[in-house]
Amino acid sequence: MSTTTATAPAATTTRAPAKNDPVRARRRRRLGQWGFIAPAVVFMLLFFGYPLVRNVVMSFQDFSPSTFFDGKAPFNGADNWTKVFHDDLFGKALWHTIVFTIGSLVGQFGIGLALAVFFTKKFPLNGFLRSLILLPWLVPMVVSGIVWRRILDQDTGVLNSFAQLLGLDGHTPWLTSPGMALFSVIMVNIWIGIPFNMVILYGGLQEIPKELYEASSLDGASAWRTFRSITLPLLKPVITVVLVLGFMSTVKILDLILALTDGGPADSTQTLGTLTYQNSFVQLDFGAGAVVGNVLILISAVFAVFYLRANRAEGK
Repeated sequence: MSTTTATAPAATTTRAPAKNDPVRARRRRRLGQWGFIAPAVVFMLLFFGYPLVRNVVMSFQDFSPSTFFDGKAPFNGADNWTKVFHDDLFGKALWHTIVFTIGSLVGQFGIGLALAVFFTKKFPLNGFLRSLILLPWLVPMVVSGIVWRRILDQDTGVLNSFAQLLGLDGHTPWLTSPGMALFSVIMVNIWIGIPFNMVILYGGLQEIPKELYEASSLDGASAWRTFRSITLPLLKPVITVVLVLGFMSTVKILDLILALTDGGPADSTQTLGTLTYQNSFVQLDFGAGAVVGNVLILISAVFAVFYLRANRAEGK
């Protein structure tokens, strides 16, 4: 009797992939990070990157109303840039932009800081008055411009009528005199920007430890010495943010000036923002408008870099 022995096939062992593979985990983590970042990157490229590149290209093209729609404008080199830089109005607009921006920032920051310090004191109706001061910031800028245009009217304006009641000159040409118009526009913009400065600076003041003021009071320091030695140094990061953001919003203002003076009288309130509008949508010279717009973008970019460097320095 014979017996046959069946030989079982050799079992093949397959190595299962490690569940905690560090390479795979790192890839999944990186993919997840890009998944969160991708929407923001796509948004920036579509709504900021493309218009910016398109505006730069447009400044080197000969754009007319017809070629603007068909997109077949020929390149003309630096002709648009040369025309804009040799235009006397560009120099005036640049100077008015500088005066308007500096005047607005100084007024908004100075009054905003004074109000922020004032409202750190406890007194009745503190919260109500703070809320009331926010109103100019909440009203649309075009509405503010129209209201102030009525207030500053030379013949029927409330301001001149009030001046007459006080026995003063009641016929001041606030918006119709080339020598007064820019000053008047700056004053209105200061009124609009005070709440923003006050709110941000007030928040920064709340973060300063009260113990420092108590120690300063015990040492017999005056109010000015305390403000100069404690408040200003500790408020410096907030001041940087307020000034840079205020600059970037002020340097390109268009709607307020259009509502008040439309760049007049005699181009005395023409700024780079209004000049861009005039070239592009009034004279239909889109190439020249793109040039002025690029100058504004370049100025804003310089201050954006300054803002980032200041923040980095504060972080260190």
